[in-house]
Amino acid sequence: MANPIRTFLARSNDDRVKVFGVAIVVALVSALVVSTTSVILRPLQQANIAAEQAARMEAMLDTLPGLRDLMLESGVDALETRMVDLASGEFLPKVDPTGFDLLAAANDPETSIEIPTDDDLASIRRRATMAPVYLMEKDGDLMLIVLPVYGSGYASTIRAMLALQPDLMTVAALTILEQGETPGLGARIMEPEWQANWPGKMIADESGDVRISVVKQSAEGPFEVDGITGATRTSNGVQYMLRFWLGPLGYRPLLDRLRTKGL
Repeated sequence: MANPIRTFLARSNDDRVKVFGVAIVVALVSALVVSTTSVILRPLQQANIAAEQAARMEAMLDTLPGLRDLMLESGVDALETRMVDLASGEFLPKVDPTGFDLLAAANDPETSIEIPTDDDLASIRRRATMAPVYLMEKDGDLMLIVLPVYGSGYASTIRAMLALQPDLMTVAALTILEQGETPGLGARIMEPEWQANWPGKMIADESGDVRISVVKQSAEGPFEVDGITGATRTSNGVQYMLRFWLGPLGYRPLLDRLRTKGL
């Protein structure tokens, strides 16, 4: 009995069956190689992303006056990570935050909820039921809290870290971790010069209404930050991202609980 592979290879190179057959084999092999490479490299890619985000967190901490000295005085070299139930604002001491990805959890129906359209300021559709937060405390008093946030910009999902001072009303820093906005326009939200506009801004008024805004014209007052010229949709994306995550479907239950009960 003839070997089908040899029979196929023996066909003329101009034979359509052989041309299409070789094309299909090459496509399948290429797909297999790409898929295998992706699986093999995924842990390395995730590690690189985590390292980059950790470096940005460290850079953010270095922008806060006196924080490093306070951490040294308190005998800590990193912020404490705790998981929080977003609906109740309660900490979840039995949940290990290691490797938790807020965005990945939001994409899993078992670990997330759907956001009503009218409440979806950040245009994220779903959010995880819990989230990691990063705390700095001294003698039982909160010195700093860092909240991971994300939302839709003009061309990408924007991921950031919002640090609040102990009063939980004043911005200590805003650090953009990841974005894919238009280079030279929306991508300028990554620039230290723009992020330097955030420290000292107030997130809400005395009644608790979230008022932090990114405005087109020159910022005035404690609630406003200058937007990026020519990047209105990116600027709006940052504004609505923060308003969502500081609201009732975001970290407001946690912040309200910390204001009334402390750590």
